[in-house]
Amino acid sequence: MSDHSGGTLTVDRCGPVMVVTIDGGEHQLFGLELANQLDVLVERADADPSIHAMILTGNHPTRFASHADVFWLQSEGAATPKLSPTVASALMRTARHADRGRLLEGVVSRTPIWGAVQLDRLHATFLKMNSSGVVVVAALNGSALGLGAELAWACDLRVMVDDDSVIGQPEVLLGFPPGGGGTQRLARLIGQHRALTAIMEGKPFTPATALEVGAVDAVVPREQLMDKALELAQHFGARSKEAIGAIKRSVYLGGSMPIEDGLAKENAEFISLMPSARAQELMLDYMASTEALGELPLYDSEVYAQALAAGYVPKQRAERDR
Repeated sequence: MSDHSGGTLTVDRCGPVMVVTIDGGEHQLFGLELANQLDVLVERADADPSIHAMILTGNHPTRFASHADVFWLQSEGAATPKLSPTVASALMRTARHADRGRLLEGVVSRTPIWGAVQLDRLHATFLKMNSSGVVVVAALNGSALGLGAELAWACDLRVMVDDDSVIGQPEVLLGFPPGGGGTQRLARLIGQHRALTAIMEGKPFTPATALEVGAVDAVVPREQLMDKALELAQHFGARSKEAIGAIKRSVYLGGSMPIEDGLAKENAEFISLMPSARAQELMLDYMASTEALGELPLYDSEVYAQALAAGYVPKQRAERDR
């Protein structure tokens, strides 16, 4: 996760879908440079009303994204004194405040908290993905271990190629725990106990096992990977971008709170979106359709099927024969 790894993100467009290809060099490492580029792209996609979904994939023949640069991990670890979890938590809070606006980067980069600052930036980027109205799909063209897996867990949907690729958190085999969100996001995806045993052992999931436990949403032959990812991106991206953002924030952020706080988070998102132009338009159309059909539209199976395909309940112009 340092400039030592470098790398570039290449961007293409397919209608409302932004396709981002990861180039992490010879070993397909995912470092700070790539994380910074991804941060910019997430903000750009979220601010652009014409972009509703993003696909992340790798250009390496057998890897989606490998893991963080071990050179960075080792050197930053050696430069930081051994701390208790309590002191380390305080260090992370200090790093977050020191990095606000990135105004003091030149100073902070020469202190022991620089590694914490970089890690906090990575978490901030992944949280932006979780809060965005853009649907993010990981097209896993190959293996993803460590930070590569954590990038996939931070996406909304995952499609994995059906070959000998693997995905998982092997950090324990190098003597440390995941640091890019793996313990938190994998547990929310597949359940606490399954995540615990997988991360403690360091054994990755095969495509079949990942699908079985819910770590990925689909497993397809390599030649179908991008088509399936695009299908999912277009399907979910057809829904209201504002509503998708509200749902993601309620689930990703509210879902980890005590239920009273989670309900308050959901309620705040609900109240803030009800006056929106799109929600008002669709609700007025729904009421008009109820009158035209003589029935609640979503209790008509044909209308419901149309709504799922279109991403919204289409207005019914006249009562249909039943």
